[in-house]
Amino acid sequence: MMMYMYWSLPIVMMVMGLIVFVSNRKHLLSMLLSLEFIVLSLFLFLFIYLVSMNYEMFFSMMFLTFSVCEGALGLSILVSMIRTHGNDYFQSFSVLQC
Repeated sequence: MMMYMYWSLPIVMMVMGLIVFVSNRKHLLSMLLSLEFIVLSLFLFLFIYLVSMNYEMFFSMMFLTFSVCEGALGLSILVSMIRTHGNDYFQSFSVLQC
Protein backbone atom coordinates (compact mmCIF):
# COMPACT_ATOMS: atom_id res chain seq x y z
CA MET A 1 0.00 0.00 0.00
CA MET A 2 2.85 2.36 0.80
CA MET A 3 4.41 1.70 -2.60
CA TYR A 4 1.29 3.00 -4.36
CA MET A 5 1.61 6.24 -2.42
CA TYR A 6 5.20 6.63 -3.62
CA TRP A 7 4.15 6.14 -7.25
CA SER A 8 0.99 8.25 -7.07
CA LEU A 9 2.65 11.45 -5.82
CA PRO A 10 4.73 12.13 -8.97
CA ILE A 11 1.81 11.18 -11.21
CA VAL A 12 -0.49 13.63 -9.42
CA MET A 13 2.21 16.29 -9.57
CA MET A 14 2.67 15.76 -13.31
CA VAL A 15 -1.06 15.94 -13.99
CA MET A 16 -1.33 19.16 -11.96
CA GLY A 17 1.60 20.64 -13.87
CA LEU A 18 0.07 19.67 -17.20
CA ILE A 19 -3.27 21.22 -16.22
CA VAL A 20 -1.55 24.50 -15.31
CA PHE A 21 0.50 24.39 -18.51
CA VAL A 22 -2.55 23.87 -20.70
CA SER A 23 -4.88 26.28 -18.91
CA ASN A 24 -2.61 29.31 -18.44
CA ARG A 25 -1.51 30.87 -21.72
CA LYS A 26 -1.00 34.51 -20.83
CA HIS A 27 2.51 34.91 -19.38
CA LEU A 28 5.71 33.17 -20.47
CA LEU A 29 7.02 33.09 -16.89
CA SER A 30 4.04 31.08 -15.62
CA MET A 31 4.46 28.67 -18.53
CA LEU A 32 8.14 28.21 -17.69
CA LEU A 33 7.31 27.64 -14.01
CA SER A 34 4.78 24.96 -14.90
CA LEU A 35 7.32 23.28 -17.19
CA GLU A 36 9.86 23.26 -14.36
CA PHE A 37 7.22 21.74 -12.07
CA ILE A 38 6.64 18.98 -14.63
CA VAL A 39 10.40 18.35 -14.84
CA LEU A 40 10.57 18.19 -11.04
CA SER A 41 7.79 15.60 -10.95
CA LEU A 42 9.58 13.59 -13.67
CA PHE A 43 12.74 13.69 -11.58
CA LEU A 44 10.84 12.46 -8.53
CA PHE A 45 9.30 9.67 -10.62
CA LEU A 46 12.73 8.71 -11.96
CA PHE A 47 14.27 8.78 -8.49
CA ILE A 48 11.56 6.55 -7.03
CA TYR A 49 11.94 4.13 -9.93
CA LEU A 50 15.73 3.94 -9.60
CA VAL A 51 15.55 3.44 -5.83
CA SER A 52 12.90 0.72 -6.10
CA MET A 53 14.94 -1.20 -8.70
CA ASN A 54 18.24 -0.71 -6.81
CA TYR A 55 19.94 1.01 -9.74
CA GLU A 56 22.65 3.65 -9.62
CA MET A 57 21.78 7.36 -9.53
CA PHE A 58 24.04 8.50 -12.39
CA PHE A 59 21.16 8.93 -14.82
CA SER A 60 19.29 11.10 -12.33
CA MET A 61 22.29 13.43 -12.12
CA MET A 62 22.41 13.65 -15.90
CA PHE A 63 18.67 14.37 -15.93
CA LEU A 64 19.15 17.16 -13.38
CA THR A 65 21.95 18.63 -15.49
CA PHE A 66 19.78 18.74 -18.59
CA SER A 67 16.84 20.18 -16.66
CA VAL A 68 19.04 22.99 -15.29
CA CYS A 69 20.23 23.73 -18.84
CA GLU A 70 16.61 23.79 -20.01
CA GLY A 71 15.68 26.20 -17.22
CA ALA A 72 18.58 28.52 -18.04
CA LEU A 73 17.63 28.51 -21.72
CA GLY A 74 14.02 29.35 -20.86
CA LEU A 75 15.09 32.22 -18.61
CA SER A 76 17.38 33.61 -21.31
CA ILE A 77 14.50 33.54 -23.80
CA LEU A 78 12.33 35.30 -21.22
CA VAL A 79 14.92 38.03 -20.63
CA SER A 80 15.47 38.60 -24.36
CA MET A 81 11.71 38.75 -24.93
CA ILE A 82 11.23 41.30 -22.13
CA ARG A 83 14.09 43.42 -23.51
CA THR A 84 12.66 43.47 -27.03
CA HIS A 85 8.91 43.62 -26.33
CA GLY A 86 8.69 45.13 -22.84
CA ASN A 87 6.58 42.37 -21.26
CA ASP A 88 6.10 38.63 -21.27
CA TYR A 89 2.60 38.43 -22.73
CA PHE A 90 2.13 35.92 -25.52
CA GLN A 91 -0.35 38.20 -27.29
CA SER A 92 2.05 41.15 -27.59
CA PHE A 93 4.36 39.61 -30.19
CA SER A 94 4.06 37.61 -33.36
CA VAL A 95 6.25 34.60 -34.06
CA LEU A 96 6.34 35.45 -37.76
CA GLN A 97 8.07 38.82 -37.26
CA CYS A 98 11.59 39.19 -38.63
